[in-house]
Formats: sequence, structure tokens, C-alpha cells
Amino acid sequence: MKKLFFVLVMASLLLTACGGSATEAPTASNEPVEIRVWGHQAPAFNEANQKMFDDFMAANPNVTIKYETFPWDVFIQTIQTSLPAGNTADVILIPGGYTCRYAAGGQLLDVPADVMTLDAAKDLFYDAPLGGQTCDGKLYGFPAEYNIEYGGAYVNPALFEAAGVAYPPAWENWDAVLADAKKMTVLGSDGVMTIAGLHYTNSDQLFTYFLAGILEQNGNYFAEDGKHFNFNSPEAIATIQKLMDMTQKDGVVDPIIFNADSEWVGDSFAQGHNAIGVLGSWYAGDAKIGYPDLKFDYVPLPPMMGSEHKFVSVGGWGYVVGKSTQHPDIAWKLAAFLGADQANVLYFNSTSATIPAMKSVAADAKYVEAVPFAAAVLPILDAGAYQGNLTDPDQLAYEIVYPTILDAVQGNLTAEEAANSINEAANAMVDAAQ
Repeated sequence: MKKLFFVLVMASLLLTACGGSATEAPTASNEPVEIRVWGHQAPAFNEANQKMFDDFMAANPNVTIKYETFPWDVFIQTIQTSLPAGNTADVILIPGGYTCRYAAGGQLLDVPADVMTLDAAKDLFYDAPLGGQTCDGKLYGFPAEYNIEYGGAYVNPALFEAAGVAYPPAWENWDAVLADAKKMTVLGSDGVMTIAGLHYTNSDQLFTYFLAGILEQNGNYFAEDGKHFNFNSPEAIATIQKLMDMTQKDGVVDPIIFNADSEWVGDSFAQGHNAIGVLGSWYAGDAKIGYPDLKFDYVPLPPMMGSEHKFVSVGGWGYVVGKSTQHPDIAWKLAAFLGADQANVLYFNSTSATIPAMKSVAADAKYVEAVPFAAAVLPILDAGAYQGNLTDPDQLAYEIVYPTILDAVQGNLTAEEAANSINEAANAMVDAAQ
């Protein structure tokens, strides 16, 4: 999710003809009320939300919505300091993985049963994004989108054609992906890789596919207590070995040249430096706008370590209500208006080019028409689960798992050494937080 801010800025320009309005407006009253809403400065989200704010205020003339947005770093700092202090907005569009942290501290209200029950939410939303808004069996918010970094890849038709590889690809298994990737890998006369056949050595992807690889083998990365981790299991070691083999044996990418800090997968793909770029579907909007002459498609990837798709997600952004609100009834009506009304959700996901958390929107032809590249991952959304309580997801992903696995694929650690190192550091993180 490090690229999320850039994603949302670029995706804001991906306009669609799809409109949104409430199917049933909340009942107006005469008392003047101001509702504060917090979000981060992401034009795609801001544009979609402002339209819905205007609709809500038109139906409720007594309500004024004050929308406050912050740069990403300031936004995170603001909610980290303001929520515990009880000085926060009425409604917050909060990033995935944060809701339960503050719900556990008593800083958020759970959704009233007359607004929506957890059972009703389970029928409405996919498990993975809903999991990010469900804490200790209670519903705390409405997921606005489904964050997914798994299951799809960007493919460059020119590079496929140059290598004589069939296009578009329809890979039955991971071996077929590697077979095509090998054919499209190019080394210069000095032996330096100039085109990676398969670029997967980005931070989000090494983390995502590490967890997915464990699950695809029917393993579990949590220890029995549900808090600590089991990252040195046979399934974990086998997954790391697979990620290593693709560089060290198959040679489809040079992880010294291609990684999160050098030749980041999205930039590299846009420059024609990789033929198959493993990355979330969100990047399609960026690529279409930032590189209008680039020809590409977004296609499904088969499971890497098993026969069935199994993966986890950070959940996605969601609308929650702060405990300090003086107007909980109106705050919840607004949150439901934004995140639980199908027409509004369709408008939001279409305008922001995000993957729907709501099942009916993902199945809506209007959404697929507006966001065609999402078709590659829509069929697997049911296979995703919430990642669970990772204690500090950013620390685990970007400071522990990614650098350690990158070290292994670069040839500095064995798979077993990498797994043991991740396991030790991850569990130390849990112990330090208790």
C-alpha cells in the first residue's frame, strides 16, 4: 500500500459516466447539525465523496458536512493522536487494518443494529474487506473498497510478439507463466538483464505472495494463540524457496536490478523493462493516464503454490464513526449512505477505479464497463480473506518480510534461514507490542 497515495491521485482522472445517488434519503429534521468527515488528500476518493456529500445535504437541509482532508503522512499522524484523545471527526474514511486497532481502544462506535447487523453485512460485502471492519464479533464500519495485490499481472503485447509468445496469455498453471517469462527475458551483451520476463520482486508482491503461498498449501501463518506467527513452517520455507528459484534457477528477473527501490514494477513495466509485471489492478488507471501510448492488458494469474486461489487482504478503506461524535444517529446515517447504499457504492468504486467490497457492485455490468481491467480479479474475490491482526502490518510487510525475502532471492540467505529470521523478528514485534 505504499503506492496508494499515488494510485488515488492518478485514478481521480479516470472519470466515468456512472452516477450515484441514494435509493432512500435519510429523514430530515429541523435542528442545524454540522458533521465533520476526515479523509486523506486523494482526489479520486475526494471527488466521489463530495458528490455524495452534496446529495446527502440536499436531502437533509439541516445538515452541513465539513470535509477535512490531509496529506497521507499527516492523516495517519492525525488519527493516531486524535482518536485516543477523543478529539476527532464524526465520520472517518479510515485505511484498511486500522479500524480494529482503535476499536480495541474504545475510540470507535460499533454499528447500531438498526443501521446494519453483522449478519446483514456478511451478505452484502466480501469477507476480506468486511474483516477489516469487524472486531471481536462486532461491526465497526462499512468497507469502501477491496484492497487486492494478488491474482493479476500486466502484460506487454509488444514484448510477447517480439519473443514469439502467444498473446493474450491464458496460463493454466504457474509453470506456464514461467515458460513464457523465460522466453521474454533479455540480457545485454554485458550479461546485464535489460528486460525481466516476470517482475515480482516488489515489496507488496513478495509480502502478498509469501502469505498466499502458505495458504495455497493449506498452511497457516498464525501460531495457535492467534497473535504470534508461524513463519518458519514447511509451507513458509517452500514458498520462499519458490520465490528464490524463479530468480536463481529460472532467471526471469534480476532482483538486484528489479526491486521496490530500483526498477519498481509499475515504472519498469511502463518503460518496457518487464514483460509480465505482477501488481495490483489499481495500477491500470495510473498506466492509462500516465502513459497514454502504452499498450497493455491486465490478465489473471494462476495460483503459485497450489491448485486453488487462496490469499489475504489488508481489507480496504472504510467509513467509521468516532466515539466522540455528538451526533451518532446522523453520523451513522451518513456512513451508511456512503458505504452501504448500492448506487452510491457503484458511483464511488467506478469514479475512484477501486475494486468493490460490495458483492452486488462487483457483479454490476455498469461497474465492469467503467473499470474493465478489474475483470481479471473479480472472479477470485470470494477466495480472499482478511489478513487478521498482524500487530503492525506495515512493520511486518516492509521492515521484516520484504527485505528478508529480497535478501534470500538475491542469494544471501537460504530459504530456511530467511523463514527463521522472519519468524523471530515477527514474533519479537508481537511481544514488544504487548
